Amino acid sequence: MSVLELRDVHRTHGSGATAVHALRGVTLRVEAGELVAVMGPSGSGKSTLLNLAGGLDRPSQGEVVVEQVALGTASRRRLAALRRRRIGYVFQDLNLLASLTAVENVSLPLELDGTGVRRARRLALAALSDVDMSEQANRFPDELSGGQQQRVAIARALVGERRLVLADEPTGALDSQTGEAVLRLLRSRVDSGAAGVLVTHEARHAGWADRVVFLRDGVVVDTAGPVDQPEQLLERA
Repeated sequence: MSVLELRDVHRTHGSGATAVHALRGVTLRVEAGELVAVMGPSGSGKSTLLNLAGGLDRPSQGEVVVEQVALGTASRRRLAALRRRRIGYVFQDLNLLASLTAVENVSLPLELDGTGVRRARRLALAALSDVDMSEQANRFPDELSGGQQQRVAIARALVGERRLVLADEPTGALDSQTGEAVLRLLRSRVDSGAAGVLVTHEARHAGWADRVVFLRDGVVVDTAGPVDQPEQLLERA
């Protein structure tokens, strides 16, 4: 069953001679239990695709459907509820709240959705443990290194019953060993029934995916996978 569908999606910023066509007719399905990596050069539309899939932006044309909900026509309230309950998003700039501790940042989506404080904290601590951040649970973001902040953001994206996990370069600030552990965790969540979309420049990270989609100038130019020799992806991307 498809968790995410993009149906002939276009996204244009601006109009006239200065219009920027970020996506041009992208069609993509991601099933439950499937991890799809998205690769392509800078400016190819990778982050735009994730923003549309996460309901953070609306298509100029076409449809984005998550769990049978058409995001382009959904109300703000329904979109917000879907993001809190079903969509986990690892932002490239992390988006941690400076005034909240690590555990408070992770538990916040659960509490906003009505989960009791104690249960939300328990689930948040478990998610932090999964990314080896239990000991830093009560520290604020500015007390953490860049890599530690990234692990907190990943824990927040995976906490609770997320059906769709969107990750924009989730290992960018991590050492190779920690990055591999994060990808293993993402793979495990997908194998448990979630759908995942991973934007990456790293061919070895794309090797964790079931399928790789290549974007160039807002168009899907190729699809491959599963990948046995990820270094070959560099030639295509």
